[in-house]
Amino acid sequence: MSEQETFPPPARPEAELPPAAASEPGLVELLGGRRGALDASLPAVGFGIGWLAGGQDLRWAIAGAVAVGVIVAAWRLLRRHQPRAAVLGLTGVLVGALIAARTGRPEDFFLLQLLSNVVSALIWATSIWLRRPLLGMIVAALLRQGKTWRADPVLRQAYAAASWWWTATFVLRTVVFTVLWASGAVLGLTIARVVLSWPLVASCIALSWRTMRLRLRRAEHPGIRHPQSPEVEPEPTEPEPEPTSARQACASAHPTRR
Repeated sequence: MSEQETFPPPARPEAELPPAAASEPGLVELLGGRRGALDASLPAVGFGIGWLAGGQDLRWAIAGAVAVGVIVAAWRLLRRHQPRAAVLGLTGVLVGALIAARTGRPEDFFLLQLLSNVVSALIWATSIWLRRPLLGMIVAALLRQGKTWRADPVLRQAYAAASWWWTATFVLRTVVFTVLWASGAVLGLTIARVVLSWPLVASCIALSWRTMRLRLRRAEHPGIRHPQSPEVEPEPTEPEPEPTSARQACASAHPTRR
């Protein structure tokens, strides 16, 4: 399914589609591709490989994760591909390695990932409750729309419905990581870190985009690039009094005595 394509509703001819629908961007283009998610999971793979190659030695696992993290960050910085994300990713790897080194528990390398998913789930759910869905804020920032989307009830509700998929994603990660971390399953955490990165993100993007598209199409909305302001009904005005003649005005001012 192409992310650039917007299908017309069954009861509506294709020629009557809003002009903006044909060029409507997909969430994949707006939120980034699979490269970022794959790059973020590579240090975890290095940790798992080092853990196995070193005979379950934590030092080898940490060395493998840090080495892969440095290589990935350097590669992204040289290509100038999201340098801020590269620095933050490497910082996360170093913090996770430091936690595992201090506690001596290899599963604690994934503790930061676990906690970040807990916080993310709470933030996304809270944003929906506050009627400021985080997905809308992210997309509006990428499209440089400011706060115009908030005045569009249809678009805001579509963002809220789609944001539940992202909330569910972080909840699923939290549950899986918690179970594996509590049981000390290092290899299980490594596999989960990979499986729950790009494959899960791709599924979430597809489901949330489909949810938004169905809601916007049902409301005949022109798309996420075109927030609509609600129509304000004009205030009722009092009817103007009919003009009176000079004779009528004089008669009303001086009534005739009988």
